[in-house]
Amino acid sequence: MAKESSRERQGAEPHRVVVVVDEHSNPFELGCATEVFGLRRPELGRQLYDFRLCSPEPRTLMRDGFFTLTGVAGLEAADAADTLIVPNRPDTEVPRRPAVLDAVRRAHARGARLVGFCSGAFTLAEAGVLDGRRATAHWQWADDFRARFPSVRLEPEVLFVDDGDILTAAGSAAALDLGLHLVRRDHGAEVANAVSRRLVFAAHREGGQRQFVERPMPDLPDESLAPVLAWAQERLDAPLTVAGLAARAAVSPATLHRRFQAQLGTTPLTWLTRERLALACRLIERGESRFEVVARRSGIGTAAHLRTLMRRETGITPSAYRSRFGPGVA
Repeated sequence: MAKESSRERQGAEPHRVVVVVDEHSNPFELGCATEVFGLRRPELGRQLYDFRLCSPEPRTLMRDGFFTLTGVAGLEAADAADTLIVPNRPDTEVPRRPAVLDAVRRAHARGARLVGFCSGAFTLAEAGVLDGRRATAHWQWADDFRARFPSVRLEPEVLFVDDGDILTAAGSAAALDLGLHLVRRDHGAEVANAVSRRLVFAAHREGGQRQFVERPMPDLPDESLAPVLAWAQERLDAPLTVAGLAARAAVSPATLHRRFQAQLGTTPLTWLTRERLALACRLIERGESRFEVVARRSGIGTAAHLRTLMRRETGITPSAYRSRFGPGVA
């Protein structure tokens, strides 16, 4: 959610996100970055990010020769980034350009936030900025990554890893999850939900969810959790229990647990707690200043429990969250 960024720009100037595109970069992750950080959001009434692309060469051949990218800034644009998204490529065994690695090191040294999508973790590791740090990468490259970079604390089963000023996403679709996570960190849950609605994408998948599910398509009869999830989201202030969710889904609690693990990669209780905390954040952003009321309306219970959950999940207190994302805060 809303941990402090590694560096925050002063005044009204928006946070500058720069994507480095190198030879054979993947178009999909580039598109994800553009969709999340590059589009104007007139419905929000303000510009969230200053977004630009850069490349070490005037002409950059994208993956498999799909197209050639031209007309973007030179690599020097990386030196002005508040958030630098590093190149990701399918040829992970080929070393990255020294000029690109130097740009990553300079950005890290001056306190910029670094982001790697999919094989972008290899770029960060080659630059030496991941030594001793947590990271993730696509599961199919996990063994190779560990062999080449044993000092990195790889977490290969999760969607993304937020290690403060360095963040990595496991695969292509997880780039959207991490992008929305960054929007949530920078601008709060309400703005992140608005961006996700524009994308027609799930507003919040936790980074700790698994990269793949055991059963991507439900067997017949339909075992989708969508109906019970929607039902619970309308009643978060009620005393919901795992047994109650199981009864609503007409299954046993054990079966409900298995379906949550298979389809969402988490437990019913963890999902319910995170949904309630997300609702609490939205209530604070909309102007509810009484934390007892926020706790009650979100189903968390007490202000003390709200403070405990927020500090654990976001790293800040409800008061600090209100100061950052409450009404009237730009």
